[in-house]
Formats: sequence, structure tokens, C-alpha cells
Amino acid sequence: MSRVLLIEDHERLAQLVCKGLAAAGIAADVATRIDGAWASLQQMPYQALILDRGLPDGDGLALLARMRAAGLGIPCLVLTAREALHDRVQGLEAGADDYLAKPFAMDEMVARVRALLRRPAQFRPIEHAHGDLALLPEGDLLCCGKERITLAPAEMQIMLLLLRKHDTTVRRGALEAAAWGLNEAVTPNALDVALHRLRRKLAAIGSRQRIVNLRGVGYALREDDAAQ
Repeated sequence: MSRVLLIEDHERLAQLVCKGLAAAGIAADVATRIDGAWASLQQMPYQALILDRGLPDGDGLALLARMRAAGLGIPCLVLTAREALHDRVQGLEAGADDYLAKPFAMDEMVARVRALLRRPAQFRPIEHAHGDLALLPEGDLLCCGKERITLAPAEMQIMLLLLRKHDTTVRRGALEAAAWGLNEAVTPNALDVALHRLRRKLAAIGSRQRIVNLRGVGYALREDDAAQ
């Protein structure tokens, strides 16, 4: 399942957008401020961004400009009441991929988000490969050479984050947020179960990569020299 970040401070509208996306098989996390959205972008491998401009701590385009300056090319739909021509031009020049004025039809908004999600992977900033592993999110597949295995949605999000952060250790809370979102309640052992299944799948496709637990710190991908 694709996961997007919705940055919208109007609670009722955010709920309606999330509901519309969920009906199309797209999960969404919600941030209401620029600073919170930036923090979420650091820990989650989102496939797209839906961005309001009038936020409590500034213009959403400031976040977009910061993202693009940092090399984050996540496809972005600007969703705003500012519909004048110069506003649309300003949004596109700031790095937006699409621009939709409020009020809008939910079906059109969902269609535009799905169009962003269909963009070729090479235009996305998230690295989906490391070592002998590659991920194909569109097909929910984990690949090692010619071997492939299907991942559950939570497993896919965990592997996306581990691959993206392959040179660092990822904290438990970040993996839980990646797998089930920032707003979902997670049972204490849900992550342990998902990691156990992922380890079995890595072994099943013959990967040299292992998910290791660095106690008190978090989890990381490491190559098992003995498996070579």
C-alpha cells in the first residue's frame, strides 16, 4: 500500500481527504504544521506529499522549497484555497508537481494523487536498493537477484525505511511509524512479529543482508559475511 503525507491544519478536511485516499488503497499520515511535517519526512519513506499553503507556522511552500533544496524529490500536490494564476505559478516554481484549488472534488484529488504515485521510480528520491536487495513497491516485491518474494504492506514500509537508512541505525519507534503510520495504535509485539517474518523472507530469497538488533539503539541492515 502506498503511503502519503497530508499537511493540512483543517481537521475535518484532513479527515475527509484521508477517507477518500483510504478508499483508493492509499494510506495517509497527517501533519498540521511545517515543523511536524519536516520531522515526519525525516523518518518516513513517503511516496507523495499533499500540501496546504496556509499553515499555522507559515506558507507550505516554505516546506516544499526546503525539501527541494535538500534533494527530496517526493512528488507533491499543492492543495490550497489560493487559486489565482500567480499563486499557481508560484507553487509550481517552488517545486510542486501539481496544484489543485479548494474547494475540490474528492474523486479528482484522489486521481491526481494516484497519477503522482505512478511516476517512474527514477524520479523519486528514495533509494530502493542496497547490497543484494531491491524493492519494487508497486508490486510489493522484495528481490535478491532473480529471487522474489511478496511483502505485506507493513513489511514493505519497514524494508523501505531500513534500505533508505542502510548506513544508520533506525529506532524502534521510527519503524513502527513507518509500518503503521503516526496515528495508529500498535500492539507491543507487532514490530517483533513483522521483523521475524522479514528475516525469514530474507533467508528464503538467499540475501546476505540481515536485520540486526542493536540493543538500546535500534535496528539496521548488515551484510552477513558468513552467507557469502
